[in-house]
Amino acid sequence: MRFWLLLIIVCPGLVFSEDLNGIWKGTLTQEPGGCYPKYFLEIQINFADNNITGKVYDYYDTSKFVKLGFTGKYNPLNHRLVLIENKVLHSQIPADCVPCIKTYSLTYSNKNGEETLEGDWKGYTSEKKIACPPGKLILKKSLYSDFPVDIEQNDELAEIQKKIHLEKRTVDLKKTIVVDSPKIKLAFYDDATIDNDTITVFVNNKLLLYRQCLTEKPLNINFNAFAGTPYELIMYADNLGSIPPNTALMVVTTGNQKFEIYLSSTEQKSAAVRFIYKPK
Repeated sequence: MRFWLLLIIVCPGLVFSEDLNGIWKGTLTQEPGGCYPKYFLEIQINFADNNITGKVYDYYDTSKFVKLGFTGKYNPLNHRLVLIENKVLHSQIPADCVPCIKTYSLTYSNKNGEETLEGDWKGYTSEKKIACPPGKLILKKSLYSDFPVDIEQNDELAEIQKKIHLEKRTVDLKKTIVVDSPKIKLAFYDDATIDNDTITVFVNNKLLLYRQCLTEKPLNINFNAFAGTPYELIMYADNLGSIPPNTALMVVTTGNQKFEIYLSSTEQKSAAVRFIYKPK
């Protein structure tokens, strides 16, 4: 039986000195016995508050891949990163290939401005827990992804998003904001009289707030941005409150930057704001 490679990420002890946040792409090899002699790999690392999460794509080409979620940690003292897969999210592989759940032991380096993660992997099949033939990998940081870039979303909101069916509305792009920090914090307030406006908010089509009432207390969203990747926030009006339209003050905090944006949504259109992260 041939083995198909899957990835995951974990590691003990953390204080971050390098910026591991972003898209890492490269190749992964395997000793004889695998589904293919060589694979491509893309890891989308979100790291914030001393935690690493994200998505990994293990693929032969973009039509034959396995997508997984992962967690991880980094040791800045020796530049070592251990990655461990924890959930298969989607799979498009040949019927005779078996997913291989992996653990990666990687070393970060930056030579002449080229950032790399390089090391070994080992794993086991997802079904019979048989050891997979191990191998090596090398990844380089990239500004571009071969797959959609996900926003982290909790399980409760993911289940809600599967079930809801919102009316299609036009999108009114209010502003594009260029930020210099990957950590973006959003706070939503009722911008005038509190009149029971409720909103649903998406970022890159991921549900992050659902039917929440605007008041003088903030509704908070935090997400991590990758350099060069556009992030579009859409505020959908669940109702118009007692004083139409549905209006909100959105306060954006990122690094040393702060923005205040007034958003207005109706039953015909939804307000949108686009974010782009450009490192200093």
